[in-house]
Amino acid sequence: MKFLGNVIATVIGIFVFIMLFFFGIIIIGTIFGGDETVSVKSDSVIELDLKKINNDYAGKYKDPLVTVFSNKKEIGLTDVINAIDAAKTDDKIKGISILNDESSLGLAQYKDLRNALESFKKSGKFVWAYANTYTQKEYYLNSVANTVYLNPVGDLDFKGLSSEIMFFKDFQDKSGIHMEVIRHGKYKSAVEPFLDNKMSEANREQLTALLNSIWSTVVTDISKSRNIPVAKLNEIADGLLARTPEMAKAQHLVDVVAYEDVYHNAIKKALKVTGDDDYNKISISDYTQNNITTALTNSSSDQIAVIYAQGEIASGEGDVTVIGEGAMRRSLQEARKNEDIKAIVLRINSPGGSALTSDLIWREIEITKKEKPVVVSMGNYAASGGYYIACNADKIFAESNTITGSIGVFGVLPNFTPLANKLGINTEQVKTHQNSANYSPFVPVDENFKAFTQESVEHIYNTFVTHVAQGRKMTFAQVDAIAQGRVWSGSEALKIGLVDKIGGLNDAVAEAAKLAKVKSYSTQNFPEYEKSFNDLLSGLPFAKSKEAFIKEEIGVENYMIIEQVKRFQRQKGVQAMLPFGINIQ
Repeated sequence: MKFLGNVIATVIGIFVFIMLFFFGIIIIGTIFGGDETVSVKSDSVIELDLKKINNDYAGKYKDPLVTVFSNKKEIGLTDVINAIDAAKTDDKIKGISILNDESSLGLAQYKDLRNALESFKKSGKFVWAYANTYTQKEYYLNSVANTVYLNPVGDLDFKGLSSEIMFFKDFQDKSGIHMEVIRHGKYKSAVEPFLDNKMSEANREQLTALLNSIWSTVVTDISKSRNIPVAKLNEIADGLLARTPEMAKAQHLVDVVAYEDVYHNAIKKALKVTGDDDYNKISISDYTQNNITTALTNSSSDQIAVIYAQGEIASGEGDVTVIGEGAMRRSLQEARKNEDIKAIVLRINSPGGSALTSDLIWREIEITKKEKPVVVSMGNYAASGGYYIACNADKIFAESNTITGSIGVFGVLPNFTPLANKLGINTEQVKTHQNSANYSPFVPVDENFKAFTQESVEHIYNTFVTHVAQGRKMTFAQVDAIAQGRVWSGSEALKIGLVDKIGGLNDAVAEAAKLAKVKSYSTQNFPEYEKSFNDLLSGLPFAKSKEAFIKEEIGVENYMIIEQVKRFQRQKGVQAMLPFGINIQ
């Protein structure tokens, strides 16, 4: 036994030593290698690679240990846009190269980035683009370039927008899995797939209007950049007249059909680089890191707080992809109490979520704006709960292709009684009072329970509409007429009074400074998330989540279907959520 104990102690000791050694190497590397900067050489070109840019805000943490171990190279889209703005006056930067751009960013984020690139071009510096293939979304961004290249055997997708919705009514009947739906709003069609096998006319109406409005923004911007009439662009899309590289060039959507080496040689010629020497390049990630470091050393005493609300709205702390009341309310309180912060911008990129959490954040904004101006900047989405937390701001900015509105609520109650009956399972309940039994997915939904839930939905809808009416200085009837769960584009929302101005984040920051009557200011980003060291460890390779493995095995698209089912299962309480998952193609 003593021998066995010694062996076990030795094995444990070796394991502990390996772990301490492993983490020691990480700490040493982080401390001594984490501040490495890349110098910007003369006559440099920024390579705009957006593959790793997923959010407006990359996040920061209160725990210094988490900060030490987190990826300091991670940046957000806002950092990139600020860096492009700084590059306009940087004598070492001669241009920007958009090379085989691939990104998960949305159209409204691309609109903000496009505006930054347009402004960069006005400084007299060039923006060039090259791709082996252009998706429609990628072409929207790349079309801003002075010169657009396309691979001779590549292709360009330019055909207009579409959106697809899957319906599950027959599946429910056949499987025995049934969703009990309680909603308010004829357009609140997140739950429509469980009620019918085809799209309602109300849903088709709002989707058609939304897609046409977003497409109008896309072709208007491309028309200005490429000097092609909008009518001609629609003709090209209708006839798929740019489906090959040569056809795309003939329609003036691209300038040069050539391989990548020709593209780089053309940049060398523009920079007057001779011989076999390559031209100087710097990645947008490295250039942004340099810009962040410079910005931190030139901060003004007066500040504008930029609080990022991105992802679904849910209870708890939240993180860079989930809006939780913990981080949001704490950020608003800290910004409110900080005397150096003169105004607040809330940057929202959310399809909504928990109605209760939305109301808690709304209340914190209501308290805050009594002391300091609060301006909202909408990204890709600020819909349903995302609009709930925006509606009482002093000013609201949206991009023309932002998806917003969706003022409505719903509840979904999964019921497996038909399936249980098919399998020979019977469930019975014993209770002391008429309504004392908890909701169960294995017994038919009690009509009293359904009535009480409908009452709760109506109460929250009325509260939502009342908040919007007060915030937007409209009557209840005026808001109700444009609510009912309907979604609107930013340009449509401007016409009906849901937003004040069309513009990006920097426009909202400038407006906040104007309301606060400050001319010289810096920005401070929030939230600082209260993330534990254990949370960080879960991201290491040896602790990869089952979700990550599933994505690798079945692909992201199939995983999204699984996530949609899981999302409905975990939604508790009444939801103020975008009425459908929008995947515009």
